[in-house]
Amino acid sequence: MLMQELPVGEIEEMEFTLPFGPVRTYAIVRQRNAFRYGFQFIKSHEADGVIHRTCSQLALEQTLLEDL
Repeated sequence: MLMQELPVGEIEEMEFTLPFGPVRTYAIVRQRNAFRYGFQFIKSHEADGVIHRTCSQLALEQTLLEDL
């Protein structure tokens, strides 16, 4: 949820932190419903590594939990 209005189609810089580090990337605003937004991330080689490592770790943890 965002507290400011973003027009659909606009490119926005985004920063957030994942377990394997901070991510700084860009995304296109694709949809809006009140203050909820849907974004399409623009490929960023810098952010790809952090996102990939985080997703791989989460998938591994989920598999281990399912095996219990």
